[in-house]
Amino acid sequence: MKKALIAVMLCITLLLTACQSKASEPTKQSTVVFYFDTVVTITVYSDDEEILVGLDEECLRYENMLSKTVEGSDVWNINHANGERVAVNEETRNLILTAMEFSRRSEGHFDITIEPCMALWDFTSEDRGTLPDASELAAAAEKVDWTKVDVNEEGVLIPKGMSIDLGAIAKGYISDRIADYFIEKGVESALLNVGGNVRTVGLKPDGKNWRIGIQDPEGVRDQSIVGVVDLHGNSVVTSGIYERGFTLGDVVYHHILDPNTGWSVQNELAGVSIVAEEACTADALSTTVFTMGLEEGTAFIENFDGVDAIFVTRDGDISWTSGLDDLFSPSR
Repeated sequence: MKKALIAVMLCITLLLTACQSKASEPTKQSTVVFYFDTVVTITVYSDDEEILVGLDEECLRYENMLSKTVEGSDVWNINHANGERVAVNEETRNLILTAMEFSRRSEGHFDITIEPCMALWDFTSEDRGTLPDASELAAAAEKVDWTKVDVNEEGVLIPKGMSIDLGAIAKGYISDRIADYFIEKGVESALLNVGGNVRTVGLKPDGKNWRIGIQDPEGVRDQSIVGVVDLHGNSVVTSGIYERGFTLGDVVYHHILDPNTGWSVQNELAGVSIVAEEACTADALSTTVFTMGLEEGTAFIENFDGVDAIFVTRDGDISWTSGLDDLFSPSR
């Protein structure tokens, strides 16, 4: 009888503990907005009813600062300065310096001066199946050279005829800044998705890792995955041939361009996902490593501290770097 009473009391204690734990979980708050030419989805667990107030304004501030298409933005001003130095926001200057460091470490596989080539491609309209003129693209590729970007305390200068595009790094950077905002507010659990740039804050409310599906390049967008990676306060960003592009004959033309030629990168890869502490790093390296190809890209990431990668080839093979052996679960 005494044992039965103890068992009943134990069950009651466990139930009360579970209820208290559930009751103590912070409130789930979500928002979906459209900025940076992409959908931004934010889920944050916080009892602060004002936690999402001001995020729209902050996203708009970054768009007005870093977008190449917004007239008067720092990037727009740099691209229209006709070879003159332009004073820019400190964040813009530092982000360009960060981009140039990725260019240096990758020996030019990452290059924000790819914009003259990108401008000749159309991956979004109904006529996106039209290739750019080969001679025009070759001439544009001659203008691609990250070493000619001059950044100092007074601003940014690029030679006349050159232009920059921060699209391959800005969304990751903005994801990190939003995460920083949440952390400063005391948030311990949040999930951000800025156009495929996934950034987590802490663990899930139940104390478990976030489990993020890795897109299958051959499958339906946001429905087919090649596996799941565990995240805990870090990020994963994927670049692939499925995101923006078209097929002519047997060739897939996509938005990841070779800085040397201006043409879509043609190698064995269909998708690359980078796992890193900061989304800014993952964003830049997903493009960088894709241009390298499987063998060179794998070696590059294995020697990059704190960063790992998942590779999906056009033949459907999946591989990953050693740091993900216990964190990535392939689905096939």
